Amino acid sequence: MNNAESSSVASGLAWFKSSHSGTEGGDCVEVAAGTAVVHIRDSKAVPGPVVTVSPEAWAGFVGPASAGRDV
Repeated sequence: MNNAESSSVASGLAWFKSSHSGTEGGDCVEVAAGTAVVHIRDSKAVPGPVVTVSPEAWAGFVGPASAGRDV
């Protein structure tokens, strides 16, 4: 995982907000798939840090989370 990447590095990516994010501006996570990594950021802090993980690590998180299991 690399959490030192700035959002300027990932600014040209297509970001998608989590389907679980509410419209009231609560906890919002956005992701963007790169060529070899998945970028993750807080939609309320776009200029803030971007965390990058491997596609395998992201799938390992999303699978159990979408099934309602603790990760």
